[in-house]
Amino acid sequence: MKILMLTPYLPYPPSSGGQIRSYNLIKQLSKKHKITLFSLIKSDEEKKYVDNLKKYCQDVHVFKRPEKPWTLRNIVRTGLSLHPFLVVRNYSYHEKAAVEKILAEEEFDLIHAETFYVSPHIPVTKIPVVLVEQTIEYQVYSHFVQNFWILPLRPILLIDVLKIKYWETYYWKKASRVVAVSERDAKVMRYLSKGLDVTVVPNGVGEDLIEENGIHFNKKILFMGNYAWLQNVEAARVLARKIFPKILEKVPDAQLLIAGQNTEKISKLESKNIELLDLKIDDIDGVKRAYKESGILVAPLYGPGGTRLKILGAMAAGLPVVTTEVGIEGIDAKENESVLIGKDYAGLAKQAIKLLEDKDFYEKVSKNARILVEENYSYESIAKKLDQVYQEVSNG
Repeated sequence: MKILMLTPYLPYPPSSGGQIRSYNLIKQLSKKHKITLFSLIKSDEEKKYVDNLKKYCQDVHVFKRPEKPWTLRNIVRTGLSLHPFLVVRNYSYHEKAAVEKILAEEEFDLIHAETFYVSPHIPVTKIPVVLVEQTIEYQVYSHFVQNFWILPLRPILLIDVLKIKYWETYYWKKASRVVAVSERDAKVMRYLSKGLDVTVVPNGVGEDLIEENGIHFNKKILFMGNYAWLQNVEAARVLARKIFPKILEKVPDAQLLIAGQNTEKISKLESKNIELLDLKIDDIDGVKRAYKESGILVAPLYGPGGTRLKILGAMAAGLPVVTTEVGIEGIDAKENESVLIGKDYAGLAKQAIKLLEDKDFYEKVSKNARILVEENYSYESIAKKLDQVYQEVSNG
């Protein structure tokens, strides 16, 4: 099958959640399909990664969007547009023209749109469109607005959230099939758009994180993320300020490592027992090393939607995971068997302490989580589910 795939980022290096998903699925899908990839980039520096994707794609086209989202141009355009800021900042006139041109010149069996906000680049067409939603965006931004510290700005930001909700559901209805990454997201989509055809294709973990002997019991706590995302900033702050101090009361030699991209956004969190590790976007070995050298992952995630690749990555690497009910959504893990769940800050700290003080329990959770990932969340099996969607949609 000949597929035109649009992503709002270049799926290499596989460092952030979306990149990890897209890169690994492209690797698997390319064994059976011919993929032409259209991606947005923030800077020309990213063009050096294109050859890594040409190993699996027939062709790769990249288009620039502003490196920093909060430009005056983007803000003004959003104020004058019916579209939300999320669509405006991820829109490229050059990409839209290029998509129209390639669809006029070549025949494709299917268009794969990764996230609803790449959909404005797709013209009216008879080619079936599969729209993959990694999360329900309006819920993510609604959570941010509800907790925004400048109260007078909340009503203004809420207008943008309502615009996201409108266009998100609009493009769901236009697609031939919508793909969610969790059953929870799928239920929300069906509720918001009655009769919507939604299939669940979960996230997975790359084989590069799965170690032969992944159990490495120690007292270093890890949180991994890209801090350009609001949910990760919130989680890092909660962990450092609310949860970790409670852990130190019982485990005084515990250490906290907050690692990932854009750590300058949380620079004030660094202290005697808290280390910030900034990882370049292409430092895949650094990501793997952070997992390997840590003992547990604590992820106090409260922003709704999607499935968390950082949690699957930790499980694959042998780290027991402590998280919230929201954090484990979309992952079929059993509480106290393959994951530990805290109801509040004190509960999250208590679960972390239990792992840090009980090596036998630690090893049990680690092994169970590893088995769960290997059996249910390999990208080979997940790509087969997405391929089945392709087949169903293309056959009408």
